[in-house]
Amino acid sequence: MTPPPADELQALLALTCTPRVGRLLARQLVEALGTATAVYAHRAELLDVLPQVRPTLIQALDNPSAWQRALTETEFITRHRIRPLTIHDAAYPSRLRECDDAPLVLYTLGTANLNAPHVVGIVGTRKATDRGRDLCEAFVRDVVAAIPDVLIVSGLAYGIDVASHRASLSNHASTVGVLAHGLDRIYPHAHRSLAAQMTAQGGGLVTEYMSQTEPERQNFVQRNRIIAGMADAVVVVESAAKGGALITADYAQGYDRDCFAFPGRVNDPYSCGCNNLIRDNAAALITSADDFLKAMNWAAVSDVGKPVQRQIFVELTPDEERILACLREADDGLPMDLLSIDTDIPAGRLGTLLFQLEMKGLVRTLGGTRYQAIS
Repeated sequence: MTPPPADELQALLALTCTPRVGRLLARQLVEALGTATAVYAHRAELLDVLPQVRPTLIQALDNPSAWQRALTETEFITRHRIRPLTIHDAAYPSRLRECDDAPLVLYTLGTANLNAPHVVGIVGTRKATDRGRDLCEAFVRDVVAAIPDVLIVSGLAYGIDVASHRASLSNHASTVGVLAHGLDRIYPHAHRSLAAQMTAQGGGLVTEYMSQTEPERQNFVQRNRIIAGMADAVVVVESAAKGGALITADYAQGYDRDCFAFPGRVNDPYSCGCNNLIRDNAAALITSADDFLKAMNWAAVSDVGKPVQRQIFVELTPDEERILACLREADDGLPMDLLSIDTDIPAGRLGTLLFQLEMKGLVRTLGGTRYQAIS
């Protein structure tokens, strides 16, 4: 009989493939006991540590087939020089680690820095139009020109995903594809050469799935949360009224990530999803990389060393004065939701006013939706 895993990686892998132990429970167990090996070593006493778990959990953890599967996977990882990143590792994407449903283990190929200072997720329809591909290519080109260290993350699917990867490569930027299956295959098969080029040019591939995992429909939905969780912001280029890009945007909102969308014609089926996101205040409207960089306050990164001209006497509306008064009382800034409550200004209008104050050089973003007054 296969003994319980004594190696931390094997223990984490065993947890991820144990029936009735979902990713949230697995993470709770590891955080409560400190390590995955401790979970197995003290599984008989788990009810004392976590009284809320069911007694059937102990039986679920006594699973030699899961232990054997973990052993087999570690051998596959070693044989194919795959880099596993556990949630404890410094190289694990720190932005993703903040998410409650982050995978305990990621399998990676390539040399991409998953903790790059600037990470953008780009998603969209698999049936991209020429306009959508042009928008994507121009956006990536201009973002890379302004922020050379940017990491572009997408899903290696047809359409907008592959357009973002190719644009990244042609502009000498690192790009990572998040997969919905194991690293023993590439789906779609037509993108194998592109995947190889990505790993060879400073990017790579990332997945939470073990080898021999089929690219099933639900895996793509789960894959989308990793794209959103890894990024500072998600950009939707084209999307129909339903689709994976909108799921990624929804995850981005849930993770408190910035979300942006390119608008399109009202009768264009592949702009419908983007237009709806903008209409519902689920994404900010952008028409160019410049809009995006300003909204993220990343334009300042590319403007370092350039002289900044500010108005000495700035005319402010009563609402703008109220916003500034609140921000000046908070040295560390305020998140947008609290600022909306303190000023009694609806979030939709508040966003517009904050953008105007940024343009006047009186407010800056601290990342996400947090704002600070500039003294």
